[in-house]
Amino acid sequence: MSSSSRFVDLSHPLNANTQIYPGDPPFTMTPHATHERDAYCVHRLALGTHTGTHIDAPLHFVSGGRAVSAIPLAACVGTPLVVDLSADGLQPREPIAWARLASHVDGALLGGDGARIVLINTGWAAAYYGTPAYLAHPYLLPEVAETLFARGVALVGTDTLSPDETPAEGAEGAHAFGFHERFLGAGGVIAENLTNLEALIAAQRAGGRWIVNLVPLRLDGADGSPVRAFAHSL
Repeated sequence: MSSSSRFVDLSHPLNANTQIYPGDPPFTMTPHATHERDAYCVHRLALGTHTGTHIDAPLHFVSGGRAVSAIPLAACVGTPLVVDLSADGLQPREPIAWARLASHVDGALLGGDGARIVLINTGWAAAYYGTPAYLAHPYLLPEVAETLFARGVALVGTDTLSPDETPAEGAEGAHAFGFHERFLGAGGVIAENLTNLEALIAAQRAGGRWIVNLVPLRLDGADGSPVRAFAHSL
């Protein structure tokens, strides 16, 4: 196996085309020092804590909750269970109940010595990232947050802009921020805007195993952080 095939990048690039959750700050990168003027190069970055592929700390929705700098590294690294819903014909803004996930999760070893990271592939990133349709993604019902956390899952990641419904034109979703509130409220961590999960699914079906790395920047007191998410094969 070549070195490149042992690694899978699960992150979207950060640039002017990065899709942003409605109302969040846009990503900008501007020159601060240049080779021509200063003999070295430095850029100034401006972005929100939930820009691109990133994780949400409990503080995102819980006043006084754990900040991203307090999340243990071990919580962001591990062997995941990847749930593939991409062939289920999910529709725009379709709510995903636990019953749809149960057949993928039941029988899997979760928590303890099993997977404490569950990644959910709806197929939305592969089909729609970079288009307006990406904002109309399917979403997870609050009961999914409760059930996964009760089974020992500490981190849930999705290939969508949010595990909750992203509002259309400022209108609140039918279940508001129910998944965020339940999962972060219980002390869990959420990863959003993942991509390339298909590679992990193919290996999982063939009996292969991966370690995923979703380690945030050590931003003291922050509610979230962009990550360079990736997986490497065992």
